[in-house]
Amino acid sequence: MRVQLLALPALAAASVPHFARNAANDFRADAVKEAFSHAWDGYYKYAFPNDELRPISNGYGNSRNGWGASAVDALSTAIIMRNATIVNQIIDHIATIDYSKTDTMVSLFETTIRYLAGMISGYDLLKGPAAGLVDEGKVEILLKQSQNLADILKFAFDTPSGVPYNNIDIATHGSDNATTNGLAVTGTLVLEWTRLSDLTGNPEYATLSQKAQEYLLRPEPAEYEPFPGLIGSAVNIKDGQLSNGDISWNGGADSYYEYLIKMYVYDPERFGLYRERWIAAAESSIEHLASHPSSRPDMTFLATYSTANDKLGLSSQHLACFDGGSYLLGGTVLDRQDFIDFGLDLVYACHQTYNQTLTGIGPESFSWDSEDIPEKQRALFERAGFYIRDSRWILRPEVIESFYYALRITGDETYRYWIWTAFSNINKYSRTPTGFAGLMDVNAPNGGERDDNQESFIFAEVLKYTYLAFAPEDEWQVQKGSANTFVYNTEAHPFKVYSPK
Repeated sequence: MRVQLLALPALAAASVPHFARNAANDFRADAVKEAFSHAWDGYYKYAFPNDELRPISNGYGNSRNGWGASAVDALSTAIIMRNATIVNQIIDHIATIDYSKTDTMVSLFETTIRYLAGMISGYDLLKGPAAGLVDEGKVEILLKQSQNLADILKFAFDTPSGVPYNNIDIATHGSDNATTNGLAVTGTLVLEWTRLSDLTGNPEYATLSQKAQEYLLRPEPAEYEPFPGLIGSAVNIKDGQLSNGDISWNGGADSYYEYLIKMYVYDPERFGLYRERWIAAAESSIEHLASHPSSRPDMTFLATYSTANDKLGLSSQHLACFDGGSYLLGGTVLDRQDFIDFGLDLVYACHQTYNQTLTGIGPESFSWDSEDIPEKQRALFERAGFYIRDSRWILRPEVIESFYYALRITGDETYRYWIWTAFSNINKYSRTPTGFAGLMDVNAPNGGERDDNQESFIFAEVLKYTYLAFAPEDEWQVQKGSANTFVYNTEAHPFKVYSPK
């Protein structure tokens, strides 16, 4: 039976200390769990053990090497929802995966954040606050398979500098022979590989990822760090030198900045330099990248910058809307109210990219450059402060992610209401009889045509962050200050923060 999502009154904008339970939150938590089960059931019936469901044609895709990306990505959310049936199905599948076999090139980045992280997170949760959800004897396979996968992937780091190739052939130990690797791709490995070392006692995984990260923490040449902490988007695989001065928090750079503060949360003792680099980047972004649309000066986005033309680029992406959450996490951990305030400004602007479209869902990319407005979008720009460059929504989570951080750190019910509104619109426009499809035009009636693909991060991120906003208090919830005992990777898989044994 399909849950009627809008049956209850709108949530009031008020602060609720300690996130007290009430009937409305319980109802909404159950509605999100129903959506998760709906997406899982369609995937399990029509696509499992392949990577993705085609939620319109009821076919399947294998964009992530055919190892069952949706299943592994769904594991930590199923655990948090305490759905033992689905958790058992996923663990039984993971036990059968042969990570040494695939017909396609492997992305070190995508495999790390989805497969490796999904298994490590499942292990941390089932060995910790979710212990007893499944037979304890089944849990060890998650760590064993994590180590198996890392051992298969680690040849990627065998380069003159230690900066890895991203696109690799695990059968031949070859690569695509790229000369550079991306900032985000290089800088979004260290949490997963370090956690694996800490769990197994084998320092090799942490050493490999941290060596690559060192080039980003101490970047050369200086000209490609135009503002303190903000560095170019590509690094030379041969020598670890930056190869451009293209600065942004958009895709290609985004999760490098995300992981700086998260590594400090993971272990303040070892990763103090990561903290300092995040502070430098955060302060420089406020000073040099903060931008306000001419038609809506109340809104704040982060612009891009390139040393090649010494000019700000007035465009951003749904992917970049994690930035508010990053400032909020950093602000609460570091007790910096200026970061919290700026993060809330970024969250508000990203909310507008949802609030101002016909579907109430935000576009893939947008701009506020008043000198380049398409005539058909001039009214949108004047009203909303942005116009759309890419009108798709492919089940992206970042706006809801930042709403979640805002809720947890301020306690303001406004953000819970925004999450519920976004989820209700997703359920209205994106839901199919067997899952959730992407939208081709968020500013068209009914979202325009639909994309016949259910990305695995609908399980890992969208439905997890939405559920957490209404779920009971648990150890894995984001906390204010330095009280976090879990930290989320870029695919929303929670890892237990490090504690010496």
